[in-house]
Amino acid sequence: MGQTARVSAVAWIAAVSLAAWLWLLLCQGFFWRTDVRLPVRREPREWPSVCVVVPARDEAAVLPASLPSLLAQDYPGRAEVFLVDDGSSDGTGDLARDLALRHGGLALTVDSPGEPPAGWTGKLWAVRHGIGLARAREPEYLLLTDADIAHAPGSLRELVAAADTGGFDVVSLMARLRVESRWERLVVPAFVYFFAQLYPFRRIARRGARTAAAAGGCVLLRADTADRARIPDSVRHAVIDDVALARAVRGAGGHLWLGLADHVESVRPYPGLHDLWRMVSRSAYAQLRHSPLLLAGTVLGLALVYLVPPLALAGGLVVGSTATAVCGALAWLVMAGTYAPMLRYYRQPLWLAPLLPFTAFLYLLMTVDSAVQHYRGRGAAWKGRTYARPDTVPDEG
Repeated sequence: MGQTARVSAVAWIAAVSLAAWLWLLLCQGFFWRTDVRLPVRREPREWPSVCVVVPARDEAAVLPASLPSLLAQDYPGRAEVFLVDDGSSDGTGDLARDLALRHGGLALTVDSPGEPPAGWTGKLWAVRHGIGLARAREPEYLLLTDADIAHAPGSLRELVAAADTGGFDVVSLMARLRVESRWERLVVPAFVYFFAQLYPFRRIARRGARTAAAAGGCVLLRADTADRARIPDSVRHAVIDDVALARAVRGAGGHLWLGLADHVESVRPYPGLHDLWRMVSRSAYAQLRHSPLLLAGTVLGLALVYLVPPLALAGGLVVGSTATAVCGALAWLVMAGTYAPMLRYYRQPLWLAPLLPFTAFLYLLMTVDSAVQHYRGRGAAWKGRTYARPDTVPDEG
């Protein structure tokens, strides 16, 4: 009797996992589809002015592959690039000036804001300085883009046309990340897949929707909206600055759009698991608002949704429970099927789709490690800086 009860309980858990996957498949904004690209756009009669702000800290390794692409933008209106050297120790600023001299193109200004004051993350302090420099030019749009992002020649033109046509206050593209090493192939597509699951792109574009997100590597923002939403001052302590920016713009009544990029790519390498682990764990617990309750719920949710299906299939076959095995197999099949479009987008083999439970387990461990680092007092560390816990950041607003 006891053995039968245990098998029945496991079968019910497998059934709940299958139900969760059916709900995700049909009711979570079709997050798994990868057809949300730049919306229909028309060229404006008069091209608005744009200032491009690039915060950069120790980016000498990637600038030769990214900065020339910005300077070479084929933009019919007035455009200028401001690179803010955020306390680099590798000659980032000097390299940027040298690249501008060698490649020409859009005008480039390189400046440094000094160390951020209490209550600011380094990147957002650099963004604030860059926007301050740009305001002297009175631009209609600001393009906030990271130093590792390479843009096709028509990227700025298409972003502005999309914002102008659709009346968007923010047009953001999820840059195509690098997938060359073995670990990048296993982890990177899943990173974007999980992000889309949390923030379905289709919902973000709806006026009045609660879902708000952006991809920090490429954010085109109307300058007057930035003023209205007090960007970046209103999000000065945010570690996950792109989502915080989108929420601030949404709170100010702005209209958002976020989708996958075709011609905007990150050139930053993450060759080993350690590199990817640092990238995820530095902000995972911040995503959960440093809440132990949300952490526990996330761990249980990841286990139920991603780990139960293969375990239920294997366990059901071992103990002879057809219901458990069938529910596990169906849930795993739906999981792999929803992951396949993202693998195709990243031009990866579809045999990686059934490995998603293993990748999800890695993300679970990264999230737990992020919480452990937080409670050890290390906070969110990146490029030599450790950011304070939110409850220790003074309110200067």
